[in-house]
Order: sequence, then structure tokens, then C-alpha cells
Amino acid sequence: MTTFIDLALRAELLRALTDLGYEEPTPIQTEAIPPLLEGRDLLGQAATGTGKTAAFALPVLQRLPGEGRSGDPVGLVLVPTRELAVQVSQAFHRYGRELGVRVLPIYGGQPIGRQLQALDRGVDIVVATPGRALDHMSRDTLRLGGVATVVLDEADEMLDMGFAEDIEAILEQTPEGRQTVLFSATMPPRMAAIAKRHLRDPVRIEMGRAPVAPGEAPPVRQSAYVVARAHKPAALGRVLDVEAPTAAIVFCRTREEVDQLTETLNGRGYRAEALHGGMSQEQRDRVMGRLRASTADLLIATDVAARGLDVEQLTHVVNYDVPSAPEAYVHRVGRVGRAGREGVAITLAEPREHRMLKAIERVTGQRIAVEKIPTVADLRARRLELTRAALHESLLADDDLERFRVVVETLTDEFDILDVALAAVKLAHDATGGDVEDEEEIPHVPARSREDRSPRAQGGGRPSQGGGGGMTRLFLGLGRSAGVRPQDLVGAIAGESGLRGRDIGAIEIADRFSLVEVPERAAEEVIAALRGTTIKGRKATVRRERYTRPR
Repeated sequence: MTTFIDLALRAELLRALTDLGYEEPTPIQTEAIPPLLEGRDLLGQAATGTGKTAAFALPVLQRLPGEGRSGDPVGLVLVPTRELAVQVSQAFHRYGRELGVRVLPIYGGQPIGRQLQALDRGVDIVVATPGRALDHMSRDTLRLGGVATVVLDEADEMLDMGFAEDIEAILEQTPEGRQTVLFSATMPPRMAAIAKRHLRDPVRIEMGRAPVAPGEAPPVRQSAYVVARAHKPAALGRVLDVEAPTAAIVFCRTREEVDQLTETLNGRGYRAEALHGGMSQEQRDRVMGRLRASTADLLIATDVAARGLDVEQLTHVVNYDVPSAPEAYVHRVGRVGRAGREGVAITLAEPREHRMLKAIERVTGQRIAVEKIPTVADLRARRLELTRAALHESLLADDDLERFRVVVETLTDEFDILDVALAAVKLAHDATGGDVEDEEEIPHVPARSREDRSPRAQGGGRPSQGGGGGMTRLFLGLGRSAGVRPQDLVGAIAGESGLRGRDIGAIEIADRFSLVEVPERAAEEVIAALRGTTIKGRKATVRRERYTRPR
């Protein structure tokens, strides 16, 4: 077994690691630290939560001069977000406190005057977002001529956020003989191109999460539920009720969806907070403070806002939509299952998104179990279990129960003691919101298969029966001028509602509107579903047809 002593780290670092309770290096630290101490460049593909921060921070600190340090940094770490900049900076402080290391995180959203003062006094390590680093370089307040090591942390996320040109510009201003370290959770082609351009004969390390021993539960339990868009808010609430997370992040695609879902969940009694790029840094700091203080238990966020977050009590990640790229799924799931703690990743997939789940499984090499939305009976059983657990905890704690004995004794003069206990449990259950009488079943929607796709998606529909036979006609305010085709309408309806392609009747597409026949029983569901989605990238007016068109 390798120890930190075996890695030949300096005494000050070993004492700091001992004080922090670190007993042995993680696999990535064991693999990365020795070549980095030798000055080699390194290309590491590593999942979040594997210990990679210490893997690059300890070698940078090991090579820090003991005396005679200049005011310019010898280490530069580039990260995608403000949150990650703070976390990495704190790690450097913890490991290097006996060395008197001067670490400065610089990022947007913080008064630049404070950063200017710290840079003027002198720093050893700068942890920066690319945009703010360039800003200081243009002011000549961040000078990189003395940098010995550059680290690109979560490099794929920086590329996804559009920082490729900024990274190139920064690297051009660093010495040619510098050591370059690149860590990324995924390795897309453009990442390989950057590595080839800027790394010299790098040591390559590929490290996933620690393998799970036979019989042990996986660190992240991954599952998905197929649900029509119209029922997604209710389905999310049902899943959260059954899972009862300590703290969870729910990922949405847009700011508008974040705000709308946050309002919906708060209306259902959850303590939800929104986090997206339209908020100021001060607002985002307040939100994160409430989550870490457990005054909020749900964070509804966009990918950009949630990048780099590390919340210790986080137990669940929910994809409200299937991520558009497998790499995004990897980053989202990486928020849980860290440091050996078990986590849960849940995805709400619309029927047409089922194939995207398969693509994610192929890339990650991990199975995502498709499960049925919990029923009202499941929810009732879960809430009874929570009541039982609360009573069990109270009995174990012996929480001043003696003062209630007189109530039980007087009631048992008249009623059986079991009936008294049942009545008390019912009161406790109802007081904690155990009643589910108002809950409705959420329709089960099977994933779409090739057999479900109607031939009408390739052309017109079957002959119209004038709305007879239990069919009704819907008006959609998009037509040929918006590029709408029959297959677009069939795909949208089958993807957003419980209908299959074969259930849809005749389709008529005019220049500015379309008419579609659907079963009368499903008309309101289809209207609600289509109002919540887009067709050809546009929102459409959807209603029942108000008059019968002549034939």
C-alpha cells in the first residue's frame, strides 16, 4: 500500500495531510504525483471526486521555493467557474499553510480592487477563471513570466463554456519551459488537439471512480423515468417524495425553466432555490449559503451555474431533461458519489429521448435502469415508512416521553392499548403531511420504439372521419411558413403526450397553421403537453378547432 511518505513529499505537506485526516493517497494521486514531482507534463482523464485537486496541488506546493519568493506567481490554475476557483484555492491553503503559501482566487463577480491589492502584495499561486485572468493580464497586474506550472482543471468544461481562445491566449504568455497539467472528465477531439499543441511528451493517466467490490452498492445509483412533458412537474415531485433526498440538484436546460420549476416546487411545499447565469454573484452566493446551511434542500440550476459545485451533503442529482451530450451527463452525475459517499442520479426522459439514454450508456459504460414512476400506493408506503422511522428515532432517544404516560393510561381505561397506539400514529402521520388523498396517478408512458412510429410521419394521415369515432381536431398556430411537416407534428405529440404515432388521425398543414386529429379522450393532455414545448424551435398556439372546415 502506497502512503504519502512513499511519495517523498516534504515534511510540511505530510503534517498538513495528517492534520486533515488523510491516511493514504487515492489511486489518481498515487499515479500523478511522482511524474509531476519530476517535472513531467501530464494529461489526466479523471472523474470528479477522485482526488485530482490534491494530485496537482501537492506537487505545485512541493516545488515552491522556501525563501526569496518574488511577487509574481509560480503556479497558475485555470478553472471554469468561480465556485471551483474558491474550492481549489481553499485546498491549496489547507495543504500549504505551513509553507506560508500565498494563494489568490481571481474571478468575475468579485470587486477587482481587492484582487489588485493582493496581486500588488505578491502571490505564489493564482487560481483563476480564464476571462478574469485575461483581464488582469491586459492591465499588467498579472504577470506570468515566472510561472513554472500551469494546470487546466476540468478543461472540457472550460471548452464547453467557450474559453478555448482565452486559454490559448493565456498559455502563449507563459514560459515555454513551463510544466503543463491538464485534467478533464472527458476527452473530446478538440481537447486532444489542445493537449497535442501545448503538452510535451505527457504522462497519460485515465482514472474513473474506484471500482466497487462484489456485493457492494455502487457509489452512484442511476435510474430514469419515462414521462410525458405535461406530467414532468408532478413526476419530479413524486420521485422526490419517495427518494427523500438530504439535498439535491435538479438540472434544467434554460433559465426560464429553472425559474418556473422553482416556483412550482415551492408551491408544492419544497424548499427550492434557483441558480442560473442571470443572477448576480451576490445572489448566487446567498443561494449556495442557504443550501450548505440546510435551509434549502433543492437547488434548481442550469449546467453553467452549477459547474464546479461541491456540496458535501448533496445526495441526489436529477436531470429534469436528458442532457444533450453524454459529457454533460458525466459532469452532472459527478456532483454526487464523492469521497466514498453513495449518491443517486435520476433522469426524467420524455418518450422520444429514450435513444439519448442509450447513447449515454454507451459512452459511460454504465447501465441506467428505466423504472416506472412511483404510484400513489408507493408514495403512501414511503410516507408511512418515514412516520415509522420518526417514531423509532423518538423511542430510541427517550425524548421526554414519560410526561405523556398519564394520557395513555387514562385512554387505556376505555380503549385497547393497540387502538390508542394506532390513533397516536395516525395523528403523527397526518401532522407530517402523510395524507395522499389528493394525489393522482401519473400515466405510465412506454419508451418509443421504431414500431410505434406511424407511417404518417413520412407523409399525410389517414382519411378524416370529420372528427367522428371519438376523434377531435386541434388547431396549432404553426404551418408551412415555419417549416412544419407532418412528421414534426406526429413526433411532437407522440413525444410529449401518452399517445403513440398510430393514435393520431388526419393532419392538414396550411401556410400559417395546422390541424391535427387526436382521440377526444386525450385532447386536453395533448393541448397541455404542446403548450409546454416547441415545434421547429418555436412555441405554438394550441387549442381545439373552433369551427368545422368545409370539405
